[in-house]
Amino acid sequence: MQLFVTGTDTDVGKTVVTAGLAAVMQSLGYKSGVYKPFQSGAEEKNGFLISPDLSYVKKLDFYIETLCTYLLKAPTAPYIAAELENVNINLSAVAREYQSLKQTCDVVLVEGAGGLLVPVTKDALMIDAAKMLDLPLLIVARPNLGTINHTLLTINQAKIAGLDIAGVVINRYPQDTDDIAIKTAPRLIEEYTDVNILGIVPDIGDLDSTKPGTIINVFINSVDIEKIFRIKIPKLDLSL
Repeated sequence: MQLFVTGTDTDVGKTVVTAGLAAVMQSLGYKSGVYKPFQSGAEEKNGFLISPDLSYVKKLDFYIETLCTYLLKAPTAPYIAAELENVNINLSAVAREYQSLKQTCDVVLVEGAGGLLVPVTKDALMIDAAKMLDLPLLIVARPNLGTINHTLLTINQAKIAGLDIAGVVINRYPQDTDDIAIKTAPRLIEEYTDVNILGIVPDIGDLDSTKPGTIINVFINSVDIEKIFRIKIPKLDLSL
């Protein structure tokens, strides 16, 4: 069971969705791994560069396997960040490292950087990495005005590339909203495409102060795990 997680834009919450899904699957007994091929905006800690995205995954569940191939300091497109550091990004290395993680895990979620058309190398975009790995695509979208346009553009680009689209998860959905744009966005995304909304994750607020168990419970109750991973899960009491 593998997924490539992309966003309709930067800062839509791909990392939280990726971590939440991995933690849920781990809680169900599936050995889970998260692969971040390209980490722009890597942070220095104790003299080493680390991936803040994978650090968050570990915060939710320390036992989730994590792997990053390219740790790059500049918070920009991987192509530019690598260029600044004289790093040569090789997609073949990404394919090899993905396969190595896949060998040890039942579930692997690959988290992209930004959206599908983010430059990875001079000759490749993020969508090329997704095509190379040949994984179902999960699209993370924001809830507010503009998300219909961004989501439909992402879906259309994925279809042109021949990607298998698992569905869309809308993240940071405000509770008790009266905003008509937000309330109608999920319906319109489905009406204008043949892609299903597989989750509407509420706005959790301050992620740093929210307990991992609370976040995992949010995902259990707000996303369709069976449809996202295309599996049948026995009915269990998953309350934490």
